[in-house]
Amino acid sequence: MINSSEKIFFILFLLVPLSILIGPSVSLINIITMSIMYLYFFLKLKHYNFLIKDNTVRILLFLYIYLLFNTLISLSIENSIYRNLGFIRFILFFLSVNYLFFITKTSEKIFFFWTILFLIFILDVYFERFSGVNLFGWGASSLNGVPQPHGERIVSFFKDEPIAGAYINGFIFLILGNLLNTLKNKKIGKLIFFLAIFIFFSSLLITGERSNTLKAIFGLILFVSLIDILNLKSKIIFLITLSVVIILTVLNSDYLKKRYFDQIFSKIYVENNIEFFENNTYIKLYKSGFEVFKNNTLFGVGNKNYRVETCSYKNKFKKNDYFCTTHPHQIYFEFLSEHGLIGTILLLLIFFILIFKNLKKIIGSQNYLQIGAFIFLICNFLPLLPSGAFFSDFNISLFILNLSILYAVNEKTNIFFIKENKNDISKI
Repeated sequence: MINSSEKIFFILFLLVPLSILIGPSVSLINIITMSIMYLYFFLKLKHYNFLIKDNTVRILLFLYIYLLFNTLISLSIENSIYRNLGFIRFILFFLSVNYLFFITKTSEKIFFFWTILFLIFILDVYFERFSGVNLFGWGASSLNGVPQPHGERIVSFFKDEPIAGAYINGFIFLILGNLLNTLKNKKIGKLIFFLAIFIFFSSLLITGERSNTLKAIFGLILFVSLIDILNLKSKIIFLITLSVVIILTVLNSDYLKKRYFDQIFSKIYVENNIEFFENNTYIKLYKSGFEVFKNNTLFGVGNKNYRVETCSYKNKFKKNDYFCTTHPHQIYFEFLSEHGLIGTILLLLIFFILIFKNLKKIIGSQNYLQIGAFIFLICNFLPLLPSGAFFSDFNISLFILNLSILYAVNEKTNIFFIKENKNDISKI
């Protein structure tokens, strides 16, 4: 019983990054399967006696109750119900990951597999940038003479979605953190770590995803600042070297110069500033998100209902600042428009408590994998930078995965290890 249960949990969690890469349906099945499996043990081993008293679980359950309420006040319950009601799978997934690290000591194998998969992915990113298509022949900016909507942005194994940079961002700090945990006592450990940073961040840079690149640069600066394996001089030299490498990489690519310089600075400083701010797509989206918020101040229009409000025929001509699309492409405007002032305050309070409540233990433990998860989580909340829909399957899966690892990989923060002595939590 012990071996079979551990193996199933192990394999399901091992395949999470691959399932996200394959597509939302496969990722959904994998996470639900893992969640249902834990739910079975939850009932069998009577974990409810302690989980209902655990503050972290209480916060997650409060979040779920709020999301159910958000469904009831949505413009279209049909649009919100799947996203909000289905969030329970992520709570169960969080518990299952913590339980996995409680019952098994094979985490090294998990992250070794993830590292191999990550290396294959970034190899494919490099291949696509230099050849025009990825290893499967996907990603050309023009296929059979038909221009692709993503242009020259990298799609890699996502085929028709330019979200390769977001995927790299979701795992880069986990992989670097685990790599540093593994190599920190080896003589060439620092050299391999620095080399990995340059390879990984260059792959992110060449995807052409500016927002994810800026988030990663901020995250790397913070990551290097928090780890104790480097002295101040080494940190400064490293950051200067990285800056030079980034600048040289951009300047030696016409496409990257266009993405990172021409499309931003030339428009701001060469064109009329007023014209730029009036015509910029992201500014239109932000204005639209704020306009939806002003018209639905307290509770917003409901999760996944920005599109209902802005694209409805009755609002199309009456509200000139509305921009018809799926979401405002920025986390704060998304929260404000779909959850209102009260909902936004609740969401930010809940997520910040979950992320920061164990910060002292995380920094004190110097578990670099855990620090990596922490970095990714806070990078999601950088202001102004564009972002995907927070509660979409792809983004929320990466977020909850990192949140789960943030807690699970350290006995001082894993919810089952914390309660083990007091409540005699059973293992399979």
